[in-house]
This record gives sequence, structure tokens and C-alpha cells, in this order.
Amino acid sequence: MLGVMHTDTEACERAIRSKDARFDGWFFCAVVTTGIYCRPSCPARPHRQNLRFYPSAAAAQQAGFRACKRCRPDASPGSPEWNVRSDLIARAMRLIADGVVDREGVSGLASRLGYSVRQIQRELSAEVGAGPLALARAQRAQTARVLLETSALSMSDVAFAAGFSSIRTFNDTVLEIFAQSPSEMRAGAVRRSGQHHGNGRATTGTLLLRLPFRKPFCPDNLFGHLAATAVPGIEEWRAGAYRRTIRLAHGYAIVALRPTLEHVAAQISLTDQRDLTSAISRCRWMLDLDADPEAVDQVLSQDPAMAKLVAGNPGRRVPRTVDPAEFAVRAVLGQQVSTAAARTHAGRLVLAHGDPVPDPHGGLTHLFPTADVLAAMDPADLAMPQSRRRTLMGLVEAVSQGRLDLGLGADWREARVRLNALHGFGPWTVESIAMRSLGDPDAFLAGDLGVRLAAARLGIPGTPRALSDHSRRWRPWRSYAVQYLWATGEHPINTMPEEEAA
Repeated sequence: MLGVMHTDTEACERAIRSKDARFDGWFFCAVVTTGIYCRPSCPARPHRQNLRFYPSAAAAQQAGFRACKRCRPDASPGSPEWNVRSDLIARAMRLIADGVVDREGVSGLASRLGYSVRQIQRELSAEVGAGPLALARAQRAQTARVLLETSALSMSDVAFAAGFSSIRTFNDTVLEIFAQSPSEMRAGAVRRSGQHHGNGRATTGTLLLRLPFRKPFCPDNLFGHLAATAVPGIEEWRAGAYRRTIRLAHGYAIVALRPTLEHVAAQISLTDQRDLTSAISRCRWMLDLDADPEAVDQVLSQDPAMAKLVAGNPGRRVPRTVDPAEFAVRAVLGQQVSTAAARTHAGRLVLAHGDPVPDPHGGLTHLFPTADVLAAMDPADLAMPQSRRRTLMGLVEAVSQGRLDLGLGADWREARVRLNALHGFGPWTVESIAMRSLGDPDAFLAGDLGVRLAAARLGIPGTPRALSDHSRRWRPWRSYAVQYLWATGEHPINTMPEEEAA
């Protein structure tokens, strides 16, 4: 059960005996005789009486355990439950993963969530086993490890890029959590380079990372969708990788993401290394890498109409976004027009209002314009019907003025209410934004033409009402059901492009 698996000793012990990697990130096991904590799939075989279970790496660290050097538990996929839930804990965990505590402190986190600092501390400690500062500390340590092992940054640059306030705190934290000094950790990475880790060593400003996921993993619709809907200037498919620009707190990033059988290979070029944590978090969020495909596919397969689709290509993910407001704008631009027309409209906005950026390795030229910039533009400049202009301007003004929150800490229900109150927002637009901006796994596009045609081919009632009724058996994974239904068509979003030279 979500949120309490670490309390089910028998279930945890079964997962450890089977070395089941599906449970990596769900809980962490600590060994009292060695003082280390591991992921469930660690090859080590500790005696059951020496095991303790924790809901997070931060909780294990607070209890005095250090990370296992063999299984590297901090590098496991994140807990999938933060993708499923929209309560206070899940919203807080998503914001912490994005680096909010490092940038704004615990008071900033509490302000974004609308709760007191004391209540945030109490709720997180009760469920996750650690407060926001401890969770952020664990994340800083993970970022530091990534930088030490994959970059040529100096030790001081690594410390401050990872979010530490001082070199001494950086040294003490790394030694405490990993039982190695930063220098020893970097030396070990050099020895392993080109062997079983193979990350390589990147130059300053560019990092080469492996983004883990839970299997099975079907990249076709995920990368196919991102490539087919790519907006010129901010996104492109080049040499077998999806590339895009990302606006971040201290600067921007250009990322290149390439699926492999074991992980997603990521090349991240940053203008400010302090944005690394946020850049990784947003890439993982966009690619839905923390999902639990076994849980999703098990529920969908219980419907005979869906079982064959799931068996054919299990592990489909929901393509999300690195910028919730950006996708909301693009959803409005895509109302009742083709994919090509939506890309054209968005490309014009990017060219006219986006911030220009250099890209020596490809054809990316801009960052997507902010809601503040779009809210200040002249609606007459928009080459679209007057009603659509009003819809777009109503959206960007609501985001710019803070009346609409679509970010990682947003309340999904409240966001839907506010979206529905805006001019020109119907069920298709609202649910598209809920699925890809908010990340709601149960968003459902009952009126979408592609969904309805696919349902009809499967013998499922095709009217929006009947389809909605039938879809209840797919809860809470209806966003994933949409991906499987779309995949029955011949649209380019369902096929990953061929790898070709730049």
C-alpha cells in the first residue's frame, strides 16, 4: 500500500529475498550490523533480524546509516507514489525534488503549499521519516555525488552547485553519507570510468548522466510524442535524441535525452551548475521515469479490451512537460487544429517573445516565453480567431497574477476548478493540462477523437459519457490508458523517429 510499505516487514523481506528491482525507491533497507542502507535489489544478503526499513533515504541517513557503495541506493528511481497522489505530502516531495528548499528555504516551501512551517515539518516527518531540511540534505548529497563522478568541476564549485552553504558542510555530509571523502569519491569514479559505470567525464558546464527507470519501459510513444509535437526553436529530434531548452531558477539548460535498454542517457548543459538538481528533476518528470509500470499495466490488463494492447508494448509512460505553464499555452494553441498548426502557432510565439539562447551543437534558438511576457503582449499580434486570443490571454494573465498554479506543488482539484472558470476551457483542454502539466495519472480525455476511435475499434462504447463510464475500471491510471489507446492509431506521436545524423 502506498506510503506504508516500509511498515510491512514481511512484504519488504520478500522483496529483498527476490532482489526485485521494482521496489527500488519504494523503501530502503538498513543493516544494523554494518551501518549501511541499501536498495531492495542490493546483491548483499543480510540476516533478516539485522534489517530495518525506512520510507526514504533521508530517514535512513537520519538514523545514522550510510549509503551502500555496492548498490548505490541514492541512484535508484524515485518513489512512484509522489506521482500518484496530490495531497500535501506528495506536493511537498515534488517541490523538494525540484530544489525549492535549497532556493527558498523551508518557509518558501510552506508558503507555496499554503501551510505553516511547523505543519509541513510534522506531516513530512510522520510519513516520510524526515523533515524538509533532511530531505533536501539527502538530495544535495546525491547531486554532489553526480557532480563529483561526472564533471570536472572543482571541489568548491561542486559544493555550491549542489546547494551546500560551505565547503566544510559539503565535506562532512559526503563523508557521513557515503563513507568517502569527495576526493576519494572522484578518484573512484575515475578508476571505474569506461568500465561498469561508463558515464565518462564531461567538461565543465556539460554533464553526462544516466537516468534510471523501472522496467518495462516503452519509449516509442514517449519520445515519439515529444518529437512529433516539438516546437521549432525550443525542441528538436537530432541524432537519436530529444533535445530542448529549459528555463531554470539561475539560468537555463539545454538537454539531450536518448533512450537505451537500461536507462535514459542524458547530456545536460547548464549556464549555472546550481540548477542541476532542478534540471534532473524536470527531465525525470517529463519522461515519467519514476512511474511504476507493473502497477499500471496490472490494472489496465484486467479489462479484456485493453489486455492485448498492454501485452503488446508494456511500460508506456505519459509524456509530460518541463514547464507546466508552457504546456498549458500550447494546449490552448492546439485547440481544434492539427499538430502541425499548433507547432506553427507556438513557434511564432517563441520567435517573437522567447529569450534567445546559443546552441553550438544543434538548432535550438530560444527559451519558451514566460507567462509574464505573454501577458504583456498585444493580443492583436496573435494570428488566431478572437475567441482563441481571449482564451490564451485569460490563461497567461491568470498564471502571471498567481490566480492559477500549475506547478509541481499545485493542488490538482483546485487547478481544474480554476481552469474550468476561464473562458474557452472545455474538458479536452483541462484534462490535457491535468495529464501533462499537473501529472495527474487519472486524467482522461473522453472527448478526444483519437481516444474515441481507438475505443470503437476495441468494441468499447465511443460516446464521451459511455466511454467515461467504461474508463472507471482503469482508475487511477486513465492517463496511461490514453497512451495505449492513442498507440492504436497511425499518428507520428506513436513512433520514435529513426536515428539520423545531424
